[in-house]
Amino acid sequence: MTTELFQIKFWGVRGSIPVSGPEFDRYGGNTSCIEIRCGKHRLLFDAGSGLREAGLSLLADGVSDVDLFFSHCHYDHIIGLPFFKAIYYPSINVNIWSGHLDGKMSTREMVEQFISPPWFPVKTDICQATMNFRDFHAGQVLTPHEGIEIKTFTLNHPGGAIGYRVEWQGRSIALIYDIEHIPGSYDPVSLEMMQGADLVVYDCTYNEDEMQRFKGFGHSTWEHGTELAKMAGAKCFALFHHAPSRTDEQLAEMEAQAAAAFPGAFAARDNQTVVI
Repeated sequence: MTTELFQIKFWGVRGSIPVSGPEFDRYGGNTSCIEIRCGKHRLLFDAGSGLREAGLSLLADGVSDVDLFFSHCHYDHIIGLPFFKAIYYPSINVNIWSGHLDGKMSTREMVEQFISPPWFPVKTDICQATMNFRDFHAGQVLTPHEGIEIKTFTLNHPGGAIGYRVEWQGRSIALIYDIEHIPGSYDPVSLEMMQGADLVVYDCTYNEDEMQRFKGFGHSTWEHGTELAKMAGAKCFALFHHAPSRTDEQLAEMEAQAAAAFPGAFAARDNQTVVI
């Protein structure tokens, strides 16, 4: 079963900042971190606060090789990296990939900047894992392991962001978050990424009414996302990057509205696993 397993696990689904409290118990409060398993291979996308728990799980499973891909390096997507236990174990190989700063800063430079004083007590030289830094540019097709293809795309987000489409054994997952749509226009990049995807994970920070107030913040809505997914013939749709102020009750209502518009749509929650 493991050799054929293609699944996604959400370790962090919140946007902007981690949240806690009884009104966030159901969907969770960790920021962006997604794990995709392609057979024996473990791929992590983003290093939000959810990465801490993801790292503990990897260690418990005896994983010795992992790939970590950054969409971009805003706080909510990097805050978990210094607390990712795997980077402190000499027996572990960590491949770290980024492309949103192509031509401006390398992946190594990016990581070394935010794991260093005065932002963090120590520098990366305390990390005992083998850390391999992989730079790429949007549009490249990445092949981290045999049989796995990851298509990369530029997303409309302040400072730049990368979207990923992971393809393995005829199945696909599209990760499209930290993207802002233009009202009345259907982004061809999003449509290409979603085309026939088994699962689309999309930025649903706002609803259309809220977008009027948050233009330029770099996020999208469930209404626009589900419309794109229908146009692209996607099979399933996950609402992701929930606003930090969105309570469980409000998210449940948003989830129900999205499911009515796109059958099978669901709001992603911390520790949720979906087998593709």
